[in-house]
Order: sequence, then C-alpha cells, then structure tokens
Amino acid sequence: MRTGSKPTSGKRVVGVVGGGITGLTVAYRLYQSAQQQNLPLDLKLLEATDCVGGLIQTTTENGFVMERGPDAFITTKPWAFQLCQDLGIADQLISPNPNFPRSFIVRARKLYPVPEGFYLMAPTALWPFVTTPIFSWRGKLRMAMDLFMPPSVQDTDESLEDFVVRRLGREAFDRIAQPMIGGIYSANPRELSLKATMPQFLQLEQRFGSIIRALVETMSERRAGGARYSIFRTFPTGLRTLVDRLVQTLPSNSVQTRTAVIALRHQQGEEESQTLPKWEIHFDDGQSLVVDAVCLALPAIQTAKLLTSFAPEVAKLLKTIPYVSLATLNLAFERSQIGHRLDGMGFVVPAIEDQSITACTFSSLKFPYRAPEGKVLLRAFAGGALQQDLLERSDPDLLELVLSDLRQLLQIEGNPIFSRMTRWTASPQYHLGHLDRISQIETEVSKINGLELAGNAFHGVGIPDCVRSANQSAEVILQHLF
Repeated sequence: MRTGSKPTSGKRVVGVVGGGITGLTVAYRLYQSAQQQNLPLDLKLLEATDCVGGLIQTTTENGFVMERGPDAFITTKPWAFQLCQDLGIADQLISPNPNFPRSFIVRARKLYPVPEGFYLMAPTALWPFVTTPIFSWRGKLRMAMDLFMPPSVQDTDESLEDFVVRRLGREAFDRIAQPMIGGIYSANPRELSLKATMPQFLQLEQRFGSIIRALVETMSERRAGGARYSIFRTFPTGLRTLVDRLVQTLPSNSVQTRTAVIALRHQQGEEESQTLPKWEIHFDDGQSLVVDAVCLALPAIQTAKLLTSFAPEVAKLLKTIPYVSLATLNLAFERSQIGHRLDGMGFVVPAIEDQSITACTFSSLKFPYRAPEGKVLLRAFAGGALQQDLLERSDPDLLELVLSDLRQLLQIEGNPIFSRMTRWTASPQYHLGHLDRISQIETEVSKINGLELAGNAFHGVGIPDCVRSANQSAEVILQHLF
C-alpha cells in the first residue's frame, strides 16, 4: 500500500520505521494486541536494508555459528526473556557453559583471572582480592579505603571515571572498571554518565555508604562460581532465532525490506476526524505511504533527519547523542593452534595496556554448538570511543593488528582457518547530561500525536532495554489509535 494510498475502510494504519530488534518488537506487540482484542489495524514494518534484525546478525559457515553483533541477552532485565516466552521459544534458550565460570583481564600482556567474587568495580570476597596480581598493594589498600569514606552529598551527574576514582582509586578504575563497564557501552568513561548507565552504584553508595560493603551485603551470591554468567541467554543456533521468530509471527505483507524512508511529513487536520490520516512516509523511490501513527525505531541521527522539518528542537537534541564505531572479528582456529587453556569465557583489555583489541570472547567455550569438534571460535573487538583511530585502517591491516595481539596473549600459532570482520557505527554514547536530554526529547515528542521514538539511544543499549522501549511505544500507539 504505497503511493497516495489511504487506510482500508475502518482500519488504522501504523508505520514502524526500522527493522532491528526494537522495530520488530513494536510491530509484534501491535499485531499481538490487534489479534487479541480484534482491533482493526494494518501494520507496515519498513527496513532500508535487505534484511531485518539490525545489530542481531548470526551467520553459519563450515559448522561455525558466528554472531556479528550481540551474542546473548541478560535475564536480570526481564523484557527480552518475557518476549521469548510470549513467542513460545523460551524453552529453546541456553545458558553459558558452567564448566568455565570466569573471565580474564590483561596485565602486562598476560591473562589473569578476574578475582572470584569481583563485580564490575569492587570485590565481595577478601582472599581472592588480596592474592590477585591484577592490582598492586597500594591499589588494593586504596580500594579498601572505600569502606571508610562517606558517601557523596552532591546530586550531580558524575562520570563513571570520576565515581570509581573517588570511591576506589585510580588503579581500580584503570585496571578493571574501565574495561569491564566502559566496554559495555564502547564508551569513554570520562564522559559516560553513571546516572544513565549504572545508577545502581549511586544508590548503593547512598544506602550503604560503601560500594564494597554494599556489594558484599547485596550480591554475596556472586561468590558462587559462575553465578553472574548464569544470567545470560541465547539460542543454540544464535540470536537470529529471536529475529526469525518475530518475523514469522507477522503478516507476510507487513514486512518491507529495501524500503528506505527519506522524509516524514505531519499532516494537520481535525483531531475528531476518524478518516483523515496524520502522517506521510516518503521513500527513496519516490513513493509514499499514508499512516495514522508512526514509530521511528532508528539511530538518533537518522531519526533527527526525519524530524527536522516539523520538530526541529527534538531533532537538535537527538543530534547531540553521539555514536561511535567498532569492529567485531570472528576468528576460527584449530584447537591445536592455541596454547592457552581457554578455561574461561574470554578476557577484557584495559585501555592502559595499549593493545588493538578491547576484549575477546571464547565463543565456542562460552556457548555450545558454536564450533565443530576440535576447533575454536574466538570473537575479538576493536574500536569504541577510545580507539576510533584504529578503525581508519583497512580490513587486512586491522586483522593483522588483532591477530598479533591474540597470538601473544593466547599463544596462537599460524593463521586462522578463516576470519570474518563486521564494522558497526551503532553504539550510542550516554554522555553526562544524557537523562536530561532524553527527558526533554520525550516531553516534546509526547506533544505530537501519533509519533513514537524507540531504540537504544534512550534508556539502555542492550536487547532487553530495546524490547522494553518497544513495548512502551506500542502501548502508547494503541492508546492513541483506539
């Protein structure tokens, strides 16, 4: 239903722009509600590329199951797991391998296990912390001072770096907090808003007066081996299972790929009119679609371009949300090529180590069904806010840099069986003041009937956060239309 088309008699038409996990979930929730409540709804999911899924891209090659984007989601944020339950595929989910419940950190070009009981930035168990070589004795004593320091009385938006250095010292930040937390957001911790990303630590500080004391009292279960890894879930054939299932639930004519939206126009009309459409969606082939409501599930900068003509203030605010690029490299090896025991999930690399990679997952050790018998699949990461210059290199040059570091860290001999590199410009940065910016955006958007924004630019970058954002947008659209 394209050029000059109008809604089928009695039906409301919704356009969802963007076919990533957010847009797919918006479409699914709308269709699900329409079916359950017998609502007259016509749905169009519009994706510019030739396939839906966004960052979730699973490929299979020669028995290797490779994730080019995220490889799992967490269950402590319940929305993605609930989605899987609603789709009838939750029973297919698998957890990480319980035989390797630990990860490593690089120090002086060697891998050291993260101390048992250590959670992101602080310890919950004494002896593993005392004996770890990751920190110097001076660094350990400075971290222990957290037990005696009063909580901050200021309510300013503090950066991750400032918070950790204030509570636990510079070494705690450089050696563990920066690679473990900053890496989640591919961010510069000096600019990363703690309120927007890890507000629980601010709450723990106020409640317990000490981060270490708070973690000991509230997260003692993490001392049990592997407890923190058990919160992750994926599927035997990769996260693409979730995407495929979402597509299967939607009417076949509702999903339109290779459909690039270049403009969005808000039609003015009588609010009480039941037939007058409110939006025109224009495509790069000159055609258009008329809808009653639209959800933009796109990166902030793309959303801003579509809103400039009728919501310039919102567009201006969206443009202040920066993005950084990163590269994911899937590398296949014979097990005999790797000297390291690979007795963990992977490792992270502090920025002060000055290496080409920020982290590496032992994919075929972390989850089953990822590599044939006798072979290993590694997944390395490069780029992010602190290494943007590396991504200016060609694919062969970047691959060689990554392999050079991996060869030393994991005692690898020879070249991989094959490698697959994926470059993304898709990581929004939650800089200081992020929550205030988002509040302003949401206030202005709430004044525009029939428009919803959703995605990872607002209240969380993970799959559960995207699903939650989609759920909320679908609910608002249904309230507006019916």
